[in-house]
Amino acid sequence: MPDPLSRILCVEDDPDIQTVLRLALEELGGFTVEICSNGHEALRRAPEFRPQLILLDVMMPGMDGPATLAELRRLPATAATPVAFVTAKAQPQELKRYLELGVVGVIRKPFDPDTLPDELTALWAQTTPKDALPQPDSLV
Repeated sequence: MPDPLSRILCVEDDPDIQTVLRLALEELGGFTVEICSNGHEALRRAPEFRPQLILLDVMMPGMDGPATLAELRRLPATAATPVAFVTAKAQPQELKRYLELGVVGVIRKPFDPDTLPDELTALWAQTTPKDALPQPDSLV
């Protein structure tokens, strides 16, 4: 069973949504939150912050969410960190594509700030850190 969720990195370019995320997750959820305005900033700050979960906007200028996810997977500190996308683009074919990229879930915009902490806690509860899984060479 994973540790309780406490540290969330949010990558969102819209300042208004950043404010709502911080209020919802810190004030209502009691989480420690780090906000990044773009993918490049997330790549710089994530290794030091060591988030347990990353909430990643899909549509951002410069480096979008899928590209940021690919780069986060290349960093040892975030290679196994669960990521949830947040997006207004949530048609069935888009959701399927996002899940194929390896995210643990998709939060639809506009999201409800009152329920967001519980949604993320539920996603977290469904994840299992990779280092807790039996390794193939240890299975007999």
